[in-house]
Amino acid sequence: MKHIDIKKLLTDAESYVDTSVTVCGWVRTARNSKSVSFIELNDGTCLNNIQLVIDKNELEVNKNAFNVGAALKAVGSFVRSERNGFEIQIQAIEVLGNCPSDFPLQKKRHTVEFLRTIPHLRVRTRYFEALFAVRDQLSYAVHDYFHKNGYKYVHTPIITGSDCEGAGEMFRVTTQPWDAKAENGSAYPNEESYFKDDFFGTKAGLTVSAQLEGEMAAMGLGRIYTFGPTFRAEHSNTTRHAAEFWQVEPEVCFADIDDIIEIGEDFIKSIIRDVMEHCPDEIQFFNQWVDKGLTEKLNLVLESDFGRMTYTEAVEILQKSGKEFQYPVEWGCDLQTEHEKYLTEEYLKKPVFVVDYPADIKAFYMKQNPDGKTVAATDLLVPGIGEIIGCSEREADMEKLVAAMEKRGMPLEEYQAYLDTRKYGSVPHSGFGLGFDRMLMYLTGVSNIRDTLLFPRTVGNLS
Repeated sequence: MKHIDIKKLLTDAESYVDTSVTVCGWVRTARNSKSVSFIELNDGTCLNNIQLVIDKNELEVNKNAFNVGAALKAVGSFVRSERNGFEIQIQAIEVLGNCPSDFPLQKKRHTVEFLRTIPHLRVRTRYFEALFAVRDQLSYAVHDYFHKNGYKYVHTPIITGSDCEGAGEMFRVTTQPWDAKAENGSAYPNEESYFKDDFFGTKAGLTVSAQLEGEMAAMGLGRIYTFGPTFRAEHSNTTRHAAEFWQVEPEVCFADIDDIIEIGEDFIKSIIRDVMEHCPDEIQFFNQWVDKGLTEKLNLVLESDFGRMTYTEAVEILQKSGKEFQYPVEWGCDLQTEHEKYLTEEYLKKPVFVVDYPADIKAFYMKQNPDGKTVAATDLLVPGIGEIIGCSEREADMEKLVAAMEKRGMPLEEYQAYLDTRKYGSVPHSGFGLGFDRMLMYLTGVSNIRDTLLFPRTVGNLS
C-alpha cells in the first residue's frame, strides 16, 4: 500500500509540511482528552515516533486503533507542532491489525531479561529497534571496508568435515536416526560403519570457522573475506557465548604478522567510525540508557594509536601489578578477561595488540616463531570488553604445519586439501577473526550476547 516511511517524513519534514500524507505503523502509546486523542506511531524505520492528533468532534475512530501494539494506516495533514516539532492532523484511520490487551509490551519500559523471553516481539521496543539498526549498519560497514580495499567476498560451506580449531566442539550433521541399527538388528560395530550409511558417507558437522576454506580461496584470489554464521557446541552459559554466532574472517596473501596487525587496526577504526557517523541517534540512545561512557570509549579507540606488547611482557606487567586476580598469571596461561581489562583500562588506557603467544595455547595453523616456544599470533584487546579480534600469520611451511598437526593427534587425511595449499606454491599469508556479535556488544555497550542476536541459540535454548 502507498505510504511514506516515518524516517523519511521526519528527515525531509519541510518538503511535506501542510500536505496530506499516509503513514503506517504500530501504536506505541495512546492517550485521550475530552476533545482530542493522541497516538504515538512507529514503523521501525527510525527511533522516533510520529504523533497522530485526532479531533474527536470531527472524526469517529475505531476504538481498537488506541490499543498499544495495534497496526494502523493513517491519513492526514502533516503540520508543525510547537511541542513535538511536527505531527499529523488525522483525516482517516484504518486498523490493519488489532492487538488485544494481553499484548506483553503495554508498559513503556521492560527489563532485558523479560524481553529475552519474547524474542519474537522485543523488536518492537526502542532498545531492540536501536540495536538492530546498529547491527544493520555494522554489517554494511564490514562489507564496505573490504570492497573498498580490494577483497573478494567468498561464501564458504556451513557443513564441513574438518574442525578448524581442533577443539571438538562441532555440532553433528546427520540423517541417521539416533538409534540407527544394521540390517541384522545389531548396532553398528564402529563409528566408520555408522557414518558410511549417512548422507555424506562420512562424519559431518556445522562449521566452527570459515578460516581453512578462506585460506584456500586466498591462495588464488589474493585477498578474501568471509562473513557468515559459525557454530560451537560449547557448554558455556556466559554473557559472551552463543551456540550460533557470526564471524568476519579475512585472509591476505603475501602478508606477515605486522601487515595483518596494521590491517586489523585500520579495519576496527573504520567500522566504528562508520557506525558512529550513520547511527548517531542510536549511539546516543545507548550512551544515555545503557553505557553512559559509550561515546567517550569509542572516540578513544578512534583517536588512539594502538599499543603493542609481547605476551611475555604482558605476563610480567600483570605479575607486577599488585592486583589480586581471580585467575593466577603465569607464563603459558591463557589470558582471561580480567587480565585483558587491566592491560587496556588501567595500564595502557587504550587498545593493545598482544603478540607472540605460547604455541601450546594457540591453534595448529599459526606460524611458529624461531624461539620454538611461541607463534606469530596476536589478540587485539580493547577497553571495556577485552579481546575483540584474534590475528595470526599462518604457518606456510609444510613440514612445520604437519608436525604441529601430528603433535595434536589430528587426522591428516581429513585436511589433505588444506595441506595442498602448502605443497603447491605456498606463500606467507595472514588473517584474523572478528566475532561480529561481540563487536556489536562493544559498539552499543550491551552486556549480553543474547541481546545482539534476533533469535539467540544458547545451551538449552532453541526458542
